[in-house]
Amino acid sequence: MTSFPQDDAVAHASPAALRALIESRRAVRRFTSEAVPEAVIRDCLELAVLAPNSCNLQPWSFQVIRDPALLAHLHPVCMSQNAAKAPLIIAVLARPDTWRQACRNIVDYWPEAEVPLRIRSFYAKTAPFQYNQGPLGLFGLFKRQLVRLAALRKPLMRKPNSKADMRIWAVKSTALAAENLMLAFQSHGFATCPMEGFDEVRLRKVLDIPRQAIPIMLLAVGRQGEKGVYNPRLRFPLEQQVTWL
Repeated sequence: MTSFPQDDAVAHASPAALRALIESRRAVRRFTSEAVPEAVIRDCLELAVLAPNSCNLQPWSFQVIRDPALLAHLHPVCMSQNAAKAPLIIAVLARPDTWRQACRNIVDYWPEAEVPLRIRSFYAKTAPFQYNQGPLGLFGLFKRQLVRLAALRKPLMRKPNSKADMRIWAVKSTALAAENLMLAFQSHGFATCPMEGFDEVRLRKVLDIPRQAIPIMLLAVGRQGEKGVYNPRLRFPLEQQVTWL
């Protein structure tokens, strides 16, 4: 596991530099054949997993596809779109099924000599109660009724209390990591395209994706090719989407 430096001081990127990076990121549909160096891929993945996530359970995994033969198999799976011809594709997977191992990993990889008692207790008792839905989701059903009664007296966190809730829970955190990943590649001068247009059944056969993993995107990565951006950027007016309270 990669060790990241920790510092109580907050590091500030300039607003102008951050805006420039974010505004420069576009969904690029055409790439050159230039390979993405492994050192760049590793650096970007390290930045991806620094994303905020629920209870630090890090419910994500990534499959890095560079093999030309495998990339060729993926192209028709991705509806033969131009972006799928990129020299690198990363399958970004949400993992609602890994929370048990993650609870153990928190204790095993704790970055201090002693694991605080409250941390041990939370990941041994509280988190398993919160995320365990039981066989066929029956424990989740029990928790929903329990929470409904307990919430009559005080505010409570009411989810995740079903298999469907767990899928949403994992996807939310993984989407944050995916955005980190795209901006990281952009900072290295490599363009990306998050692809949702793929045949998931065929994708699972080509990549042997674990049954409970959720493919939320295939991220195409490479140097931007000629006419790589199809259209000018369009975003709806902020006033349509923001309510000031």
